[in-house]
Order: sequence, then C-alpha cells, then structure tokens
Amino acid sequence: MNVDIVDLRQFYHSRLGLAAEQAIGMALSAIWQPIANERLMGLGYALPYLDRFRTDTERSFAFMTAGQGAVSWPAGEPSSAALVFDEELPLPDAALDRILMVHSLEFAENPRETLKEMWRVLAPAGRLIIVVPNRRGIWARFDNTPFGAGRPYSRGQLTRLLRETNFTPGASGEALFFPPSKRRSILRLRNLMERIGRKAWPVFSGVIVVEAQKRLYQGLPVATRASRRVFVPVLAPQGVRAGRVTDIKAKMPVTGEAVVLDR
Repeated sequence: MNVDIVDLRQFYHSRLGLAAEQAIGMALSAIWQPIANERLMGLGYALPYLDRFRTDTERSFAFMTAGQGAVSWPAGEPSSAALVFDEELPLPDAALDRILMVHSLEFAENPRETLKEMWRVLAPAGRLIIVVPNRRGIWARFDNTPFGAGRPYSRGQLTRLLRETNFTPGASGEALFFPPSKRRSILRLRNLMERIGRKAWPVFSGVIVVEAQKRLYQGLPVATRASRRVFVPVLAPQGVRAGRVTDIKAKMPVTGEAVVLDR
C-alpha cells in the first residue's frame, strides 16, 4: 500500500509527526555531519529532513515518486522539487554526492532496480542513507502513521539488499522507540524512551537508519531498459477526437494532475 502526499504532509504537521521527525533527525545527524559543498538529493518524502543539511550543500533538491505525488519545496523559495519514477531518474551518471531516502524504499515496486538507479546517479564514493520501517518494531504494526504502510525491513534484509546492488553498508542507527500514540503523556516521555530504547532494545526500534557507500570495484551489468511508464491525463479535455488519444498519452499535460499506468 502506498501513501499519498497529502497524508504524509498532514502527518508531519501533527504533534506525533513532529515528534517522529525530531527522533529520526537526531539519528540522521549522528551519522551525517554538515555536508559542505556537496550535491544532495532527497527521494520519497524527505522534505522534513533535507532542511537539516541543505544550508551547507552546493545544491539540494527533492525528488518525489509518482505513486505518492509531489509538493513544492522549499516554502517561500523557487521550487526544488520534482515528480519522478524512482527507477528512471532524470539525472546523468555520477551526478550526486549524497542521497537521502525516506518513505521511499518500502514503497518501491522493485527495490533492487531502485537501488541500482541510486548507484548510477551517485558519484564515486557517493553515499546514501536509507530510513525504513523496522519489521520488528511497533510502528510497522499500526496504520495510523506512514511507517505502518509499505514493506518493512529487518537490518539483515536491508544489508543484503544493499550488498546485492553494489553498496557497502556502513554506519547505522535506530529511532522511534516510543509508541505511535497521540496521547500527550506518551509524547512528553518520548525523549526518555528514545535514550533508553537505544541502549536497552535497539532491535525493536520503529525505523532503521543505514548509511551505505557506492562500491566501484565490482561492476553492474549494463542493459538497455525500455520504460514501462505511460502518462495519461486524469480528465481528458472535452472535444478530443478519438484519433488524437495516442498523442495525448505520449506526453505530460502542461497543467493538471497525471496518473501513471503500466503498459
């Protein structure tokens, strides 16, 4: 099950979402120090966390997947966000230094193809951080947050997937040891629960945070892959002749929303 951009935005504007953002942000900051003069991309819904790093980067932008939708970012500035397919990023090879994947891999149609695409666009020695729901954690068992949707991972599963796609796993962390409850009494104790949880029961965290580095000494097989995606307008313009439908499907509409279909 995918999560809509509206649901993601509403969650991160809620009291519970702000608490989750703070806990995950602390785990990210422990792994990544300020990124000076590097190119950073967020994939999925990484907007709440990109703001922690974008000040020092050469450039930062957000790619949001077609299954979720997209919003403008950052607020009050020219937009640096775009709607993309996670298996076909509109970037040349070795274009990025860092990638931050949040609310992304657990919703990927083909996680291996998605990570191979991350490998392609990362520069030599480039790094990515992946934040995914922990299949042993309580957050993956409730559907009142975005972390209860999609495909949760264990640390071993995520490590194997990274190695199979030519990444070397490195530093890691955990977050979300407090339950996904909106009760004020629980949220007031979240910092204490996070400190105790990291020491006492890290295996039961709500999310797993893993950094990996692009591996160069082993090549990936190269093959031409035809796009399986077709853009069509949600609402066809009035008066369109049947003979023009093919032309309409061949391109994105200038205005309005679009949906994606597999051929």
